[in-house]
Amino acid sequence: MPNNQVQTIASRIWAMANELRGNMDASEFKNYILSFMFYRYLSEHQETYLVEYGVIDVMDGQTVNDAYKEQAGGEELHDYLEDISASLGYAIAPEDTWASLIHKIEDAQIIPSDYQTIFDNFNKNAELNAEASRDFRGVFSDINLGDSRLGSSTTARAKSLNNIVKLVDEIEYKSEDGKDILGEIYEYLIGQFAANAGKKGGEFYTPHQVSRILAKLVTIDAVESEETFTVYDPAMGSGSLLLTVRDELPGGERLGAIKFYGQELNTTTYNLARMNLMMHGVSYGNMELRNADTLEYDWPNGMNEKGIDDPICSFDAVVANPPYSAKWDNRETKLKDSRFHEYRKLAPASKADYAFILHSIYHLGTEGTMAIVLPHGVLFRGAAEGVIREIIIGKNFLDAVIGLPANLFYGTSIPTTILVFKKNRKTKDILFIDASKDFEKGKNQNHLSDAHVEKIVRTYKERKDIKKYAHCALPEEIQKNDYNLNIPRYVDTFEEEEPIDLTEVLREIERDNTEIAALEKEIKEQLKLLGVEL
Repeated sequence: MPNNQVQTIASRIWAMANELRGNMDASEFKNYILSFMFYRYLSEHQETYLVEYGVIDVMDGQTVNDAYKEQAGGEELHDYLEDISASLGYAIAPEDTWASLIHKIEDAQIIPSDYQTIFDNFNKNAELNAEASRDFRGVFSDINLGDSRLGSSTTARAKSLNNIVKLVDEIEYKSEDGKDILGEIYEYLIGQFAANAGKKGGEFYTPHQVSRILAKLVTIDAVESEETFTVYDPAMGSGSLLLTVRDELPGGERLGAIKFYGQELNTTTYNLARMNLMMHGVSYGNMELRNADTLEYDWPNGMNEKGIDDPICSFDAVVANPPYSAKWDNRETKLKDSRFHEYRKLAPASKADYAFILHSIYHLGTEGTMAIVLPHGVLFRGAAEGVIREIIIGKNFLDAVIGLPANLFYGTSIPTTILVFKKNRKTKDILFIDASKDFEKGKNQNHLSDAHVEKIVRTYKERKDIKKYAHCALPEEIQKNDYNLNIPRYVDTFEEEEPIDLTEVLREIERDNTEIAALEKEIKEQLKLLGVEL
């Protein structure tokens, strides 16, 4: 949960943003406010670099931006931009910095085309560093500067954009102890936009407490190490789940301790993920994110798209909350795909759940752990899915099945399940946990408390039977159930009703009848006094 200062600041921004967006949908308006927050972050991050590394000299009474304009102008500008890009992966020219933009707005010097120029220049400068260009190119492409809902004229739209910029500029991104909290504010706002975006919200955000469970499960055996821990999300959304893994990894805060890999089909959401990771201090060199259809385009082997030899195909951890029962192209030739061919069958065209499972298992390292959230249908549906499920269990990859409460996710009220996989398991039992009744009821959605999260993780670690909550099922029990993994088959949560004491019920009825007769007698007497005869 965010601290009080983060929540206070973010709540104020959220309230003001709702006033500014007018009739624009929250899921669309987020592209403006979050993008401008990111642009401010990049610009001020560049300012810090210019000073700390002595790229420019700031004289007394001079702002960093003024010094940058003075020293990086003219013919030397390109050299400055190349040097900055070589270190940061991007470069912002003096006239396009956040400080310059604010100055133009305050002096009423802004013209409608200025915003397009700023983002065009950013994209041009993104090509200066070949290794980083893919991480920054087009990151602001979702700011629709011509949207009529911003205003009916270019001048009106520029005014609306100015108001958004001024709102973002008001953010105090340092905590009382001097810690940078802009990333936390950004994350909080992503959650708020998801909560107000209806079904679309579930496409880019996993509720934080669910993310914490997944992150804790895949890092449960991890120890602090000098080696780089790798984590992959094949349907990464806004990247929040990847960041939560870092939070749970021992020593994860160390620079270079973890490298993030992820794929996302939706371009807008892919842009959001790039921003989110960088806003949380992730260097472009520590992330490899792709805008791609995971089931159509497998994670590349060998030379990656940055031109760097990066042969990694398996990861220390895989986490995922993919779209539930999505449609996919399961043409027969897909059985030749190395991700699927061992399982004899393909996931149905109308339900890609097992396609995501097999893709993720394929990329899981031998000693790694994978945790994926899916609808309960994957536990018991038959036909091709039943065949795949039996083979997975036969390979001894499935480690645990965890049932979550209903109505936790944005855009769907269905209960979900977490499946945990390992490739090098020491036992053959499968742990079943029924956590479906442990939640805090909310107005629109249910929530998991810290205690609920810890109970699930503790039960997973201890791996013991707990009456009406958890059960370790042996292979014989799984086979007896024809590889049906429906949780109630293994965890009996039936609560017997207390027996009814008929003698006591009769006594209660007799007492009630006596009280009724007494009241009727009293009413008759009162009516008689009033001269009313019945």
